[in-house]
Amino acid sequence: MSSEFDSQSLLSRAEQLVDLARNAGADAADAVVVRSHGRSVSVRNGKVESTDSAESDDFSLRVFVGKKVASVSANPGFDLTALAERAVAMARVSPEDPYAGLADDADIARSYPDLELFDPTEMSAEELTDAALAMEGAALAVPGVTNSAGSGASAGMGGLVLVTSHGFSGSYMASRFSRSVGVIGGEGTKMERDHDFDSRLYAADLDDAAQIGKRAGDRVVRRLNPRQVPTGSNLTVVFDPRVSRGFVGHIAGAINGASVARKTSFLRDKMGQQVLKAGLNITDDPLRMRGSSSRPFDGEGIKGEALTMIEDGVLKHWFLSSSTARELGLKTNGRGSRGGTTVSPSSTNLALEPGDIAPEDLIRSIGTGFYVTELIGHGVDMITGEYSRGASGFWIENGELAYPVSEVTIASNLKDMFMRLTVANDIDRKFGVAAPTIAIEGMTLAGL
Repeated sequence: MSSEFDSQSLLSRAEQLVDLARNAGADAADAVVVRSHGRSVSVRNGKVESTDSAESDDFSLRVFVGKKVASVSANPGFDLTALAERAVAMARVSPEDPYAGLADDADIARSYPDLELFDPTEMSAEELTDAALAMEGAALAVPGVTNSAGSGASAGMGGLVLVTSHGFSGSYMASRFSRSVGVIGGEGTKMERDHDFDSRLYAADLDDAAQIGKRAGDRVVRRLNPRQVPTGSNLTVVFDPRVSRGFVGHIAGAINGASVARKTSFLRDKMGQQVLKAGLNITDDPLRMRGSSSRPFDGEGIKGEALTMIEDGVLKHWFLSSSTARELGLKTNGRGSRGGTTVSPSSTNLALEPGDIAPEDLIRSIGTGFYVTELIGHGVDMITGEYSRGASGFWIENGELAYPVSEVTIASNLKDMFMRLTVANDIDRKFGVAAPTIAIEGMTLAGL
């Protein structure tokens, strides 16, 4: 597939749509095309369950009449003139939004880098099927694995075309290749479930299918015959990197400018103050080469830059789009993300930067504690910071993972958890959120 040819065609239509909106009476406008193309295969117990292919181009037009704004979307084949006129008519009868508008002209990117986000490799349904079967076969070959919860592989690409009435015109595409497998171990009421997966921009970077399957099988077997542990407080809880990535997501939510503006973040009054344990850093880099969440410009045409959002534990930045920045009396930092017809701030390649201690040494230093491999439920209140999640994992005894544990709840407050973090050195930056193994002191565990 030729991304350059397709992008030029879509750019032309987007430019035409913006011009028609201006002709219909809009003071300003921008047009976005989101392109997606993908193929996926799922198998279970050696048989193909589904093979799917999908392709779409979704057009969105946002128009401004003074401080009034309206957005419309459509699929290919629509009447450009009618869509533009409809959007302007909607804007004229909309209430005023004092923060609405395109990004400031001085901020838009005049050039942007090639971040090597697109791999043109084509993967056939047969190749995807082979990968899915190889993962499942390797998982089922692990002694103690009794059934498959399904295996799948996918390949696809997505792209963004953006044109604004004040001169920005740009596009980029990114590919995505993924593999995942879920397995069941044990029998009857003693069954456990676990999984493994990989996702990359480049097909050649994917983990070997059989390795993914074996890891899933090994994980589920380790979870067999779990025990319960007694309720206790002031416990050190260690988060496996798969879990700590979600924990870093809570930090990202708390420093999102939209949450701050809505007063729904417990960190809304903490700019310039210490919010993480001293020595810890949270970075966000939209321009990382081949980064999972990299983008040469944001959803408003701003070229973002790498930022240390929290430096030495001190909060330095919110994630900001133009409208959110105006509401807070600040300047956008290129974190505007398109979601349908809206623009809202979000992180890009987010990372809790690692420490110097190996995860094994971190666990050894704890003595007794709880190592979490899975969290259940959504018991996190971002207004107060209260945190309560169902969890399973392994009990730490004498500095070693001793036996599997399930059916417990861990609880604390994110404000306290942020200040009691210790981070290991095992970060893996292949996902959009990266975090090492982390230990959090002073948590409560509810068990027996």
